[in-house]
Amino acid sequence: MNNRWRVIYFETASGKSPVFEFIQKFEMKTRAKITSTIDLLIEHGINLGLPYSKKLAGSDLWEIRILGTNNLRIFYIAIINKQFLLLHGFKKKKQKTDKREIKLAEKRLGEFLKRK
Repeated sequence: MNNRWRVIYFETASGKSPVFEFIQKFEMKTRAKITSTIDLLIEHGINLGLPYSKKLAGSDLWEIRILGTNNLRIFYIAIINKQFLLLHGFKKKKQKTDKREIKLAEKRLGEFLKRK
């Protein structure tokens, strides 16, 4: 039995993947760091915790935390059939996460659910 989780990227109605595009804009070293953190999520699933993953207070969203000079975040949610849906990636610039970033991820989640 396969215990690994699967990661899927949110796609817009036109077929674009904002999270994939966000990841691709970085240099190879940063992309490798993002990919290795996503690989940890695939391997450990919902049991992955700090410092790599954290639940957002007051929301259904979780965040993948890529720490270092870039301090990146990718919002995601667990969905049926052991899958994670990556919704939104951004560079965290302040201690507190900007509400606009959370609202965008929640909007994308709503779009995804509407289409399913």
